[in-house]
Amino acid sequence: MDDTLLSIRGLTKAYPGVVANDDVSFDIGKGEIHALLGENGAGKSTLVKMIFGLVKPDKGEMTLDGTPYAPGKPSDARNSGVAMVFQHFSLFDALDVAENVALGMENPPKPRDLSRQIKEVSETYGLPLDPHRVVGTLSAGERQRVEIIRCLLQGPRLLIMDEPTSVLTPQEVEILFQTLFQLKAEGTSILYISHKLEEIRTLCDEATILRRGKKVDTCTPREVTARQMAEMMVGASFATPEAKATEKGDILLQTKSLSLPAPGAFGTPLREVSLEVRAGEVLGIGGVAGNGQDELLMALSGERLATAGSVFLKGRDVSRDGPVKRRDAGLLSGPEERLGHAAAPNMSLIENGVLTAARRAGLVRRGFIDWGKAKAFAEDVIRKFDVRTPGPGTAARALSGGNLQKYVVGREIVQNPDVFVVNQPTWGVDAAAAAAIRQALLDLAANGAAIVCISQDLDELMEISDRFGALNEGRLSPTRPVSELDIEKIGLMMGGAHDMEVAHADH
Repeated sequence: MDDTLLSIRGLTKAYPGVVANDDVSFDIGKGEIHALLGENGAGKSTLVKMIFGLVKPDKGEMTLDGTPYAPGKPSDARNSGVAMVFQHFSLFDALDVAENVALGMENPPKPRDLSRQIKEVSETYGLPLDPHRVVGTLSAGERQRVEIIRCLLQGPRLLIMDEPTSVLTPQEVEILFQTLFQLKAEGTSILYISHKLEEIRTLCDEATILRRGKKVDTCTPREVTARQMAEMMVGASFATPEAKATEKGDILLQTKSLSLPAPGAFGTPLREVSLEVRAGEVLGIGGVAGNGQDELLMALSGERLATAGSVFLKGRDVSRDGPVKRRDAGLLSGPEERLGHAAAPNMSLIENGVLTAARRAGLVRRGFIDWGKAKAFAEDVIRKFDVRTPGPGTAARALSGGNLQKYVVGREIVQNPDVFVVNQPTWGVDAAAAAAIRQALLDLAANGAAIVCISQDLDELMEISDRFGALNEGRLSPTRPVSELDIEKIGLMMGGAHDMEVAHADH
């Protein structure tokens, strides 16, 4: 019992119409890296919110180092030595690193002392950071360091990390892992949530697996394969995505020296991006978050018109056409930000279907929405993409992140685009759902569509792409066949090294 830091017994939390956690019990040992695994909507987020004091359990109890633990709010959790790094960063772009760190502390020290502490901690744990840099100028990896250092300054006994590597290059992931191993060696426990199962195998000592709110299994990740873990999460086996060998056809999408100023003070300008994608081809574009991915999607979809350069769709110059005209001509897109950009939070799934499919799927007749057709369209997407929802009338914001992702990507694929540009297609979805979405993209390509897949998941890009290019500070590297690349080369390209030896292979 002495080796247990956090003991969880019978935690239960229900919301109207859904039991998020159902009688969950497990232990986290001292100095242990413990994985929490499960599909989307399995109850992982609710569970960590209860541990961190953001949500109150309906029943069940926790003990921390042998004493009863029931945090009423996050500050209670922090005072007990529990810290959390969230999936979505909560930083203010206009403030510097030290000011952001101070905001997350109950009693911050004097600015000069805090800057010194940040420097010391960042050097001790191999996460170099300048306390005086403005956060808006930091890369995604550096922003994550700010969040981690804010936690480490509290000297936590338990550090909770939610999808921490989704915005990092392979090289940055390695640095993060070294930090976590160092913390473990010092006796800190870590509760680690990730959909990247190979990472779990490298990093974690034990794993607890949730399915539909219940704990269904435990395992030692090093002793099982990633596939076995994925099947424990889903409760069934599933197929690995397979590309059908298809002849590549004509160039369907081409850009020449596409440039676009940054959308705001902290956006990224696009600088002379040239690419081409053929019918039946998947072009994978990698890069660390914040290097122009959103801007590229908006420039290709027509949401923002490029200030220089041109876009050709099926040989026709569409540079001055907005998104409606480009959609009518067969170019559809799926942006990264699910709630607010890809879907209107308060509108139902039916209404969100109408938003992008009104014309292509014939959901409007003589200026009026055909609600019967619109409902059938939404139901078709829900069925084909296994969207877990009470029904098509449910508001978008009521779905778990992964289920909404399945809906917004499915909504575009069902419309059968000639060209599909998608950013982070499997962001935050579990292994089985990710495999299904990737297969749908490959099937679309096999039927003659040209696909541009922008993603920070390198395994995904290696699995589905024919060619690969890396975005760095708004510039796109020369694209190369995936068969010529490995993770190391791709990491260098993402870091901006494509103008060195990597590029020479093209000339």
